[in-house]
Amino acid sequence: MSEPVEGSTPEAVDTVACIGAGVIGGGWVAHFLARGYRVRAWDPAPDAAAKLDRLVAAAWPALTELGLADGADRKNLTVTDRLADAVSGAGFVQESAPEQLELKRRLLADIDAVTPAEVVIASSTSGYSMTEMAVEAVDAGRLVVGHPFNPPYLIPLVEVVGGERTEPWAVEWASAFYSRVGKSVITMDQELPGFIANRLQEALWREALHMVANGEATVEQIDTAITDGPGLRWPAQGPMLTFHLAGGEGGMAHMLDHFGPSLKSPWTRLDAPALTRELRDAVVDGCDKAAAGKSIAELVAERDRAVIAVQRAVRASRGSSR
Repeated sequence: MSEPVEGSTPEAVDTVACIGAGVIGGGWVAHFLARGYRVRAWDPAPDAAAKLDRLVAAAWPALTELGLADGADRKNLTVTDRLADAVSGAGFVQESAPEQLELKRRLLADIDAVTPAEVVIASSTSGYSMTEMAVEAVDAGRLVVGHPFNPPYLIPLVEVVGGERTEPWAVEWASAFYSRVGKSVITMDQELPGFIANRLQEALWREALHMVANGEATVEQIDTAITDGPGLRWPAQGPMLTFHLAGGEGGMAHMLDHFGPSLKSPWTRLDAPALTRELRDAVVDGCDKAAAGKSIAELVAERDRAVIAVQRAVRASRGSSR
């Protein structure tokens, strides 16, 4: 069983191993380099080094604009020919192989076999659980999911969750490390197929496909409905707080009590859950917690400032004064 050892803290890491150097793996490489780490990468593709160099070069202007950490340098990247060489001296391992279950199982077992027991190994999987991926690993206690969003160097979210054999310390360690490298971390309470964000965007995606298939809306109309509608509010306040404000001064409690029956209206092809008292109270309590003591008026002002800022930023990026 793996256990944390003295000195194996997130703060002590100066070298990261990135296993798999495709779009996601390369994005991780760029992110870690920009945060000032030395990165050792391995990928079995014969042209991996050249592709990785191009990917990092393409990402570097955006990372520079965001702000590079002290010591950040593209020259801190080493591409190795052997997996064991990539993990040698690394304080953290990020695996980003293609989404093939058998491949993930073999690769994680191989990484586990050549990596010191105190080093946490994270997978960038977008759908598999660690329980099903870790079956061949001898020491699965330090294996976690660290699910990013593309591109990892630009989108801050990472969802962290362990499997049935993962030790709690590994999940805590990974979450602390990702926070240290500038990520917005969701430490999940349990494994969930597709994780949290993928399930939400998948629901939207499926409904959009239904609309196109049935001739109910065009692709342009669907995209505009989000970019010029609810999407403007989501950067500041997600869908739950958005509906919290839709309830006016009564907040989410009024929203659910007043509009709850509409959940049964055929607005989407997804079945709505039964609005039990337990579900209502859980949502209301969650919104109160997310509001962190801010009044509805304060949240409205916060939302309005953010929407204006987002609109101005998007218009500027498009070169439009509209």
